[in-house]
Amino acid sequence: MTMNIQDIKTLGSLKQSGYRSRLVKEEIRENLIKSIRDRENPFTGILGYEETVIPDTERALLSRHNILFLGLRGQAKTRMARQMVDLLDEYIPVIAGSEVNDDPLNPLSKFAKDQIAEHGDETPVQWLHRSERYGEKLATPDVSVADLIGDIDPIKAANLKLSFADEKVIHYGIIPRSNRGIFVINELPDLQARIQVALFNILQEGDIQIRGFKLRMPLDILFVFTANPEDYTNRGSIVTPLKDRIESQILTHYPKDIDTSLAITEQEADILEVQKEKVLVSDLVKRLIEQVAFEARNNEYVDRKSGVSARLTIAAFENAVSSAERRAIIHREKQTQVWISDLSGIIPAITGKIELVYEGEQEGPYQVAVNLVDKAIRSLFVQYFPNPDSLKKKRSSGKRSAEEKEPENPYKTITRWFDQGNHLDLMVDMKDEDKIAALYKVNGLYGFVKQYFPQTNEKENALLMEFVLHGLSSYSLISKKIIGPRIEFKDLMGSMMNLGDMNIGGDEDTFNEDDYR
Repeated sequence: MTMNIQDIKTLGSLKQSGYRSRLVKEEIRENLIKSIRDRENPFTGILGYEETVIPDTERALLSRHNILFLGLRGQAKTRMARQMVDLLDEYIPVIAGSEVNDDPLNPLSKFAKDQIAEHGDETPVQWLHRSERYGEKLATPDVSVADLIGDIDPIKAANLKLSFADEKVIHYGIIPRSNRGIFVINELPDLQARIQVALFNILQEGDIQIRGFKLRMPLDILFVFTANPEDYTNRGSIVTPLKDRIESQILTHYPKDIDTSLAITEQEADILEVQKEKVLVSDLVKRLIEQVAFEARNNEYVDRKSGVSARLTIAAFENAVSSAERRAIIHREKQTQVWISDLSGIIPAITGKIELVYEGEQEGPYQVAVNLVDKAIRSLFVQYFPNPDSLKKKRSSGKRSAEEKEPENPYKTITRWFDQGNHLDLMVDMKDEDKIAALYKVNGLYGFVKQYFPQTNEKENALLMEFVLHGLSSYSLISKKIIGPRIEFKDLMGSMMNLGDMNIGGDEDTFNEDDYR
């Protein structure tokens, strides 16, 4: 219905306009039906849920259900709830001055009823934008019934010289103030059980109960709750009668593939334009960062119940770009790229985003993060180059017939260079041209990469050359040792033979076999 809301300022003019009141769930349902018919996505920017969470949410909204989003951290639960605001009408009329957004055609509060009784069709009406029809509360142990529903306000009673029995002394909480809108409670299990009980009537009958008042206020609210499954056993639980009153429980999940995870990170990462101009990020590096999160979600040292948020890869991507930018600023380079060695700069983004089990705590957050990066390199390496493990298996698979030849080892020239006593040191803050020159020293490395990627330019080729070295070390064909800002590549056997001399730079380092994988 088209109307000029500027011309509707009283109850009488609203009636004359033919305006029809709708419950908020009916309003959302009708707008969602139109959105589906027009093939519009009401949940823009939510990636990876197109075939799972979004259809489940649409079904719940069509059924006019209250919703519980259940999932681990960083799964866009709150974002899904906030975007439901776009399914509301752009403006709705309310009684001017009403604390609970009273519908002029169906008033609830004593204030609104008194206004209509006094002014009739001249009762002032104002228009509320949908952005103001959203309420949100993070459930914490200190949240009270007064915060959510309301309580008697003694100061108001004193100022107005009213008895505590007068309804006007009530101070409404955030839920009544969200009437005719959407109200979200995040981390519902953290809400104390006695507070959850106070929500029973609101969810079932729409009523609120404040102290001893005989109130009958059937609130019109779409409730959306979010919860982490871990909370059911650790910090609290959703009381059964409350969960029974939430009609739809929707399970969220992490991205199921690298491409979706990539799209989320690129959409959410806050990279400045000046950084984009100065720092190039290859598809390989982007995929390595995403793979770190996939490795973490399946790692024995990481607490799977806690989850690994999508915020890990977003923060890691920003750190990787900043690491390269810092190096470029140091050397006054106009442009650079993110190297594999720059991934050492994402360690702080990883350690702050993962919860470790007991064994992981013993290993240490830093070492777990380094191992996750190494596992990501190992996992992606075989998507670009031959699997070193398959070559080992073929060599050890038993006897061959006279006609069969031993499979050619494509890494033979590279590993032989290290076997001859050569080593390569790459500094994390090395100038691009110095790093490229150093990589070319490794015999056979350039030719090997060109064999598989003949169309790459110089910097892309150098990045792949560095990737090969990190990949070979992850498959124990050569040794990699990180010593402060230096990454040292050597032959594996030579490193193991020289274990006696481990005192580098005066530190009494103890041997860790993980450094020589």
